[in-house]
Amino acid sequence: MEDQIYVYHAEMCKVFSHPKRLELISILREGEMSAGELGERLGLAPANLSQHLTMMRERHILVSRKEGNVVYYRIANPRLLEAFDLLREILFEHIRQDAALILGA
Repeated sequence: MEDQIYVYHAEMCKVFSHPKRLELISILREGEMSAGELGERLGLAPANLSQHLTMMRERHILVSRKEGNVVYYRIANPRLLEAFDLLREILFEHIRQDAALILGA
């Protein structure tokens, strides 16, 4: 069972490995949006957007609801935004450290 947890964890972390999916998370922090709105904001073709949204839904990052012909998406759990923000903070720390090394050299 312990090994399977690592597999699930790795699958969830794959969401954070693509820039457009990270941008999607950032956009959806504003609240629920339709697939059409997301596609426009991201500049993605519907088929490409659909692949990202499906992956994120399957990994329980996003939830969706349908209203007529329109599908709306939102972040499944607000703690995911906390994880997103924590990773970003760590990234900025590394950038600052690298800049300090370059400027100090």
